[in-house]
Amino acid sequence: MPLFALTRDLSPDMRTCELSFVGRSEIDVELARRQHRSYQQVLVDLGCTVLSLPAEPDLPDAVFVEDTVLVLDELAVMTRPGAASRRAEVASVARMLARYRPLAEITAPGTIEGGDILRHGRRIHVGLSARSNPEGIRQLAALVAGHGYAVTAVPMSGCLHLKSAVTLVDEASLLVNPDWVDPGQFPGYRIIEIDAREPHAANALRVGAGLVYPSCFPRTLERLLDAGIAVSTVDVSELQKAEGAVTCCSVLFESPG
Repeated sequence: MPLFALTRDLSPDMRTCELSFVGRSEIDVELARRQHRSYQQVLVDLGCTVLSLPAEPDLPDAVFVEDTVLVLDELAVMTRPGAASRRAEVASVARMLARYRPLAEITAPGTIEGGDILRHGRRIHVGLSARSNPEGIRQLAALVAGHGYAVTAVPMSGCLHLKSAVTLVDEASLLVNPDWVDPGQFPGYRIIEIDAREPHAANALRVGAGLVYPSCFPRTLERLLDAGIAVSTVDVSELQKAEGAVTCCSVLFESPG
């Protein structure tokens, strides 16, 4: 089945993005755009059809499109971001995804962001973070239970989103920063720990049989390669200054058939 990757162009106001666990530094927006285009090309190389939404000039974090939605085979659940400044991002994503899925939504007082959602098959783990609260997780569980999905809340600390701390890197393996999330919360997986000198290295994007991974974490990259995982590296240094990562710049989903 065709694999789509929904992305969004960068806001020219990206320098005023939300930051929680990363200190503010000057962002070269033009370089960030070039890096984002290279990221999109890697998605194409791995077999995706890229759907690109136009930039939202007044929404500096909108390039991080993953936070607005969870797309399942049966429906798309539109989120309610925990950062109030980001809630206006959801509407345009909903209009695009309505072409491909029935829509559901998280409502107040629930909050949830896609960066906190780690899905594998019918298992959905959601980080209890500053951006995703228990009510949002409860609503998500109720919306997807009828389709056979089980939702588990995951305590975490020290980072913005759950997928800052753990991501799926192949069908049986998780890449984990154990300082930010307890690997014991994910029984049954092979655990690949990041190199402790690269604390932000746990974020990777699985695309089919491949993996998109930042080029700036060579020690952890070596661990992935030693584990037999096929990796395509990208430079996302400017996006990382906005507390971004490779998962949050796209939403992957299959064609409805």
